Order: sequence, then structure tokens, then C-alpha cells
Amino acid sequence: MNAPTRPLRRLESYVCSQWTPGTREGQLLLDAATGEGVAQIDSTGLDFADVLEHGRRVAGPKLRAMSFHDRAGMLKALGLALMAHKEEFYSESFRTGATRPDGWVDIEGGIGTMLAFASKGRRELPNTRTLTDGEVEGLSRDGSFVAQHILTPLQGVAIHINAFNFPVWGMLEKIAPTLLAGVPCIVKPASQTAYLTELVVRRIVDTGILPEGALQLICGSVGDLLDHVTEQDAVTFTGSAWTGRKLKTHPAIVAHSVRFTMEADSLNASILGPDAQPGTPEFDLFVKEVAREMTSKAGQKCTAIRRVIAPRTSIAALRDALADRLGKTTLGLPDAAETRMGPLASLDQRVEVRERIRELQAVAEIVAGNPDQVSVASGDAAKGAYMNPILLYADRPFAAAQVHDVEAFGPVSTLLPYDDLGEAVALAALGKGSLVASVFTDDRAVAEEVVLGAAPFHGRVMIGNRLSAKSSTGHGSPLAPLVHGGPGRAGGGEEMGGMRGVKHYMQRTAVQGAPRMLSAVTGRWIEGADAQTGIHPFRKSLAELKIGDQLISASRVVTQEDVEHFAHFTGDTFYAHMDTDAARANPFFDDRVAHGYLIASFAAGLFVDPDPGPVLANYGVDNLRFLTPVYFGDSLQVRLTCKEINPRANAEHGEVRWDARVTKQDGAVVAQYDVLTMVAKVWPPVAVG
Repeated sequence: MNAPTRPLRRLESYVCSQWTPGTREGQLLLDAATGEGVAQIDSTGLDFADVLEHGRRVAGPKLRAMSFHDRAGMLKALGLALMAHKEEFYSESFRTGATRPDGWVDIEGGIGTMLAFASKGRRELPNTRTLTDGEVEGLSRDGSFVAQHILTPLQGVAIHINAFNFPVWGMLEKIAPTLLAGVPCIVKPASQTAYLTELVVRRIVDTGILPEGALQLICGSVGDLLDHVTEQDAVTFTGSAWTGRKLKTHPAIVAHSVRFTMEADSLNASILGPDAQPGTPEFDLFVKEVAREMTSKAGQKCTAIRRVIAPRTSIAALRDALADRLGKTTLGLPDAAETRMGPLASLDQRVEVRERIRELQAVAEIVAGNPDQVSVASGDAAKGAYMNPILLYADRPFAAAQVHDVEAFGPVSTLLPYDDLGEAVALAALGKGSLVASVFTDDRAVAEEVVLGAAPFHGRVMIGNRLSAKSSTGHGSPLAPLVHGGPGRAGGGEEMGGMRGVKHYMQRTAVQGAPRMLSAVTGRWIEGADAQTGIHPFRKSLAELKIGDQLISASRVVTQEDVEHFAHFTGDTFYAHMDTDAARANPFFDDRVAHGYLIASFAAGLFVDPDPGPVLANYGVDNLRFLTPVYFGDSLQVRLTCKEINPRANAEHGEVRWDARVTKQDGAVVAQYDVLTMVAKVWPPVAVG
């Protein structure tokens, strides 16, 4: 049950490396379940120009001096440190109206997202400060003038203005890719639940893991903060479309073309396929998913299912099944064991949801629940912001404009019937752009039609059926590797999406010049850049190896016996290798040819140094292409060049990428690819003990 009344907190902003209270008493924030005072919030007296400048001047250079792997390690350490405080966060989360499962999504989901970015950053990004984007573009016939797109961190600050419903996840999912990109953050949480965000930031600051100024927090109004943004800053916003449009058209944002990402109101739809009749696994999964999305976080999720689109022939059965399931939802204090749905975030929020329901009632009838009567198993229904789940039905969905325009941000959904699948897709599109849609079907043709029809109007589409029922994360769960955003009404932006989210805070620049100059800029060898031969590069540890270290191998003649032995030994007796007449009939070949994998194997034999040494393992090949046929009697030679070096921060080895080019006697390139190896930092290994 709820803990005894605690003293009223006065929230502080963390700016310019110190905790600073506002100069006024500020707004009183109430416990969503009990109506008791939790905290006061105010930001008056802050110099917002100084706050921005502190991030740019103090934190920016420190973050940019770190490599991607350094920043990824920083995020991992921070995520693990926060996980140790999760019970403290849960205790405070109850006051926002969130149950333990709701809090898990917010707290451990947020920390998990940070850890996911840390892991992906280490695996997918190089241990450098600059990213290359795409392949080198040749701009001259002789290769002396080329171009490479690069990505570098913005030299400003990212301002994250967040919503009330996810005070932890909403902050961490934004600052993780931002910090990984090398850009400092200013977080402005929604006031109603800012006390939880402030607590998490306090624990972040206590760790001392982040560089000074890398994370600042504003509790209260942002005042004139946006007046001081520049072209090097970025702004993200999660909240109402009305507020988002107001911020997006702020004079300074417009004047400086400031990057602005918005996640706004979203009338998400879930479609029951025509094959998913009552009694099928998909029908039961659909009922479960709709009910879960209506009651999780009391329906206060930007990804919640607002429009339930189903075959007209199944509507009655679906209505009854949902009404029965929703009727069993136990309301009460968020920390009570029997509670399945807590209150809305505030009494004001409940008033707003009831007003939106009345707007929907102009075109739809309530078929389950009563918005004006509340039944709770624990707590005081008069003091807490409780509301029973409400299910509506609109018999003429194409004429029910309000259903496709009005969002009741609570446990509210509307049933919409369709007569054919084309209507279902058209109804989903009437939301004018949403974060997510889902379709429940076991029919591949239904899945194809719905996904391809709905995709242009949604940021994400989930297919639910019996095959993925146990492993699916569900309709409403944004995930770190996937884009979170949507077109049109949903804001037109994207967040997360793995490394896509990181690159949002970086500038893409096309750099032109001689290969050796571009190689110096990118830290990556490219064709035409300086190369040096001598000691076999496989004999060099990371401490000795340099970009451009190169081996020119001896030659080897490919014989008919080689090809036939390889064919019989591997079982690859494809006709082009074994049948002269068939090979000559092939439009690509003049005669029988060597296997591509035989060429790659012979190439390895030409460049590998066989003795124990700093090269510990080969872990893959990237971008392998076979470019010219190899016939009996052709002679192969390999040029192997150290292309990229990525030492691991917490290991005695690192990854080395080698450019492998195989040519034959006339200089024609036979094969081109990257060889990936693990190489010791020091060789021979330093004895321990």
C-alpha cells in the first residue's frame, strides 16, 4: 500500500553544474492516487542563455573528445548504476499513478533502452570520433580526386521537452542516442511527473559518470530558452500536436533552421483480419492486446490503441469479449497487489479525458464502462484520478469524423466495423498519420495488403498471430533498434531506430579531395591513399600496426585440377565449373571458371602468415564481390591493406578491417572484400602475476 505521507519536496533544476531552486513557490504537484501533495516546481530566476552556453562550452568539447566506444562505455556504466536504484524509482513512480508493471516499462524499459544503445554503439560504431557514411565516391578517372560523406557531432545542445506519461523512459530514450553522438542534453520534463525525473537525474549526477554539463535538467517552465537556440542545437518534443506546432514555429527555430523532432497525438489503430474469426488464436490475441493497450498506464500511452477496426461480422463477439475482459480490470492504489490499473496522472487529466469522450459520443455510443462512475478496490475514488476503461462503438466509421480526430488520452478506445479489407486500411489511414498500427491475422495475403496499405501512414506496423504470440513485444512497445515516430499528425519525426537516432544529432558533410587527405580526415584507408610495405602486417600488434600497412603477395596459378578437386571436395559441382559446353553457353563466361569461394580460399592462403602471432582470429568478411571470371591458367595475386583499426576499451585485443583485392595477371580485379580480424594490442602477450 502507499507509504505514509512524506514531506513536500521542492524540486530543483540542475543547471550550470549545480542544483538550483526557482525563486518562487511554484506549482503544487499531487499524488495521482491519493491527491496528497508531492512536490512544488518552479524554474523562475534561471538564466537560460547561460544554461545553453554551459552545455556548449563546458560539456560539448569533452564529449566530442571521446570516441564512440568511450561514450558507449559511459552509457553502459550509467545504465548499470541506475539499475541499482530501481526500487527507489518504483517507490516514486507509484505516485504518478503507475502500477508496478507500468513502472517497469518506464523505469527498467528506459534503463534497458540506454543499455541497448550502449551495446549497439560498441558493436556497430567504430572506436573513432568521426563516422563515414556510404562508400567513397570517385570524382576523377585517375582516382586522384574523390569524396566521402562524414558525420560529426553538432556543436550545440539538444533540448528534450518530454511528456508526463513516461518520466524516466521519455528522458533516457532521448539522451542515450544524443550522448552517444557526442552532444550534451538539456531535459525539460512535464511538470506533473517531474519529481520522478528529478530523482533519476539526481542519481545520475551522483554517479559522476557524465562529463560536467553533459546533462542539465529544467524543472518548470523553459522561459526564454528557445530564444537562444542556434543552428548547432536540436530540439525534440513529445506532447500535444498543438504545443508541438507552436514550438516548431518559434522564431529562433525557424530563423536558424534548428533540427526539430516532434512526437505528437496519435490515433493508433489495430485491425482484426477477416480470417481471425471468434474461436481462432488471433481473435483471442486481439482481445487480449486491445484490453492491455487500453489499461496499461491507464491508456496514457502515445502508442495505445485508440481505434479498434474489425470485420462487421465479428463486431458483436468482439464487443462482448472486450467488455467482459475490461470489466474484470481492478482499479486501485498503484502499489496494491490486486490493482491492474492505476489512476490517470492527475484530476485535471481526468477532466480532459471525460471532455474528449463527450466529443466522441456525438458519433459513437458507449458499449462498456461509465466515464462518470468509478469503482475502486483500494484508495479513495473521490481523491484519486481514477477512471474505468471506456469502449465505444461507431456503426458508420467513415462518417464518424471525431473518432479519427479526437484523442481521449486515457483508457478509451472505439470499435469500428469494416466490410472489406480495403475499408479497414482506409479507416486506419483516416488517422492522418500515427505512430503504430497492428494487424492480427494468420493469412499472409491479409498481412501483405494491410502492411503495404498502412505503412505510408504509420511509423511502425506490427503483425500479430499465433506464431509470434509468446515472443512478441506487443503493439504499444517502442524498441531501441526500431524507429519511434510517425508521419503527419504523429509529428513527422523519428526517434531511436538504433544508429539512425544517433545520426540525427550529427551533421552529414561531403568532403572532397585527394585520397591521402580524406584518409587522414576519416582515419580509414581508401584506395589511392598512402600505403607502406615491409614487415608482414599480420606480424604487427595493434601497438605497431598503422593504417595503410600493406602486403603484396606472391602469385598462384589456378589449374583445372584445383577447380575439380574443390568441386568434388565441397560438393559444389555447378555446371559453370564442370561442363565446358554449358559454361560457354552462359552469357557471362568464355569457358569453365573457378569457384568464387575457391578464389577467396586461395587468396587467404596467399596473404595469411601461418605462425602464431598478434592476429588471433578471423571473424568475418564484408562486401565480398566477384568481379572478373578466373579461368584455368590464370594467376592470382592479393594486395592486403590495413583499412581500419578499432581497439576495444576493455579487452586485450581490437578489431582490424583489411582491404583485400585479388587480381590476375593482366591486372583485372577478380575479387574485392573486407577481411575482419581480432588482433592483440601487444605481442607477445604480457605475462600476468
